[in-house]
Amino acid sequence: MAAINLTAVVEFVLQGLSENPQLQGVFSALFLLLYLTALAGNSLILMAICLNPGLHTPMYFFLTNLAILDIVCTSTNLPKLLEILMGQGSTISYGGCMTQQFSFTWILGAELLLLLTVMAYDHYMAICQPLHHHTLMSRPHCALLAGSVWAVSGVNTSVHTGLMAWLTFCGTNQIHHFFCELPTLLLFACGPKNLNNIMIFIADGFFGVVNFLLTMLSYAFIIASILRIRSAEGKRRAFSTCSSHLLVVCLCYCTLIYTCFLPGSESSTENGKVVAIMYTSVSPTLNPLIYNLRNKYVKVALRRVLPTFRK
Repeated sequence: MAAINLTAVVEFVLQGLSENPQLQGVFSALFLLLYLTALAGNSLILMAICLNPGLHTPMYFFLTNLAILDIVCTSTNLPKLLEILMGQGSTISYGGCMTQQFSFTWILGAELLLLLTVMAYDHYMAICQPLHHHTLMSRPHCALLAGSVWAVSGVNTSVHTGLMAWLTFCGTNQIHHFFCELPTLLLFACGPKNLNNIMIFIADGFFGVVNFLLTMLSYAFIIASILRIRSAEGKRRAFSTCSSHLLVVCLCYCTLIYTCFLPGSESSTENGKVVAIMYTSVSPTLNPLIYNLRNKYVKVALRRVLPTFRK
């Protein structure tokens, strides 16, 4: 396709996951199942927490935010992927692509901040400062923390999207991915991209490195406090408080580290799709199971809401 400028770009073509027609039906069924499971699981968690006053605590308040983030994340990307897999159209308008990129970057940044830093801080307060936990993690403080997470990620996303809007696009409009992602779009941009790359580097340092250090610092204090507990039962209860979060943190950073060390070859594109599947569909589906559905308090709340959980 001939080189085109920004005003000429009216749509992009998303390649999807695979060009093998034999896999389209399998992928369609798989991702439809993941999407419906993510929507159902996170919606149930929202309903159970909101309707049960006993779960109106800081931990479940942040889990409510996480459920909202997961619902928006899957709804931003999976419907278009399903449309591609079902052969209903692989094109996306320029405005739709920018909107998808904006929404996903916002949600991903907010989820990293919420999962890695804010929830680690809440666990630190619950285990290391139990007498002051309810005072320091009061409803206004929790609302301020959650609002800050959404605001910081929103500002970061607005900067990236604003810089992207100034770029022109040339060459092919074929995107070798199943959704519009910031690094992928930059590959098609012409002209100076130094400022874009600098801002991506700064954002990666903040959302990745700084969050990692703060999370590890929190868990260093948490582990030290657990080791000082004399009874085995006390240690078990303290560890069970943060075990689910620690598991998700490990999964998250394994994915991020793998992404950072992807080989600089053409295979990295396919590998990048696998990684993207993890944080766009698999993680939002597993989060309700890891955090909530094995939690006895949430199970009790669900039994009060749904008759099927009473058996």
